[in-house]
Amino acid sequence: MKAINPADAEALPTLGQGFYWQDLQSGQRFKTFRRTITETDLVGFISVTGMLEAIFIDADFQHGAIKGRPVPAALTYSIIEGFILQTMIQGTGLAMLELHQDIRAPVLVGDTIWALVEVTDIRPTSKGGRAVVTSTITVHNHRDEVVMTYKAKRLLAGREKGGA
Repeated sequence: MKAINPADAEALPTLGQGFYWQDLQSGQRFKTFRRTITETDLVGFISVTGMLEAIFIDADFQHGAIKGRPVPAALTYSIIEGFILQTMIQGTGLAMLELHQDIRAPVLVGDTIWALVEVTDIRPTSKGGRAVVTSTITVHNHRDEVVMTYKAKRLLAGREKGGA
C-alpha cells in the first residue's frame, strides 16, 4: 500500500464525523441503534458511580415497586448519549448546556433500548460560527414503550468559512 501525503489525507472525509450545525434543520429526526442492557452494564455502572442502592445490588430485593432487575435511569441516559456522541456530534459537539429529563418507566436488565432524536431548534451564536442546537430525545424499550424523554441543549461547531 502506498503511503499517503498528510496534506492529501486532510482532504479526505473522516469516518464518524458528526454534524455541523449547518447540516441540521429544525424538525429533522434520527433514530439510534438498539442496545440490550446487561447485568454487566448494571454492575459496572453502579460500581463506578457509587449508586449502590439495594434495588440495584440485591437481585432478590422485594421492597420496591419494580419487578425485575431495574437499572438507574442515569445508565439509560448514558447509553443513549453514547450513541448520540458517537454519531451525531462526534467532533462537532462542544458542550452540553442544558438538560431536562422525564423518566416514564423503568428499564430492566435484558431490555433493549433505542431513541428517536428530533432537532427542535437551532440558534446561531454571535461568535465563532457556533450554534445552540436543541433536541428532544425519546427513549423506547423493545416493547416500544417510552421509558424516558429528555430535552438537550448543546453547543455545536459550525463549518469553517469556505467549507463545504
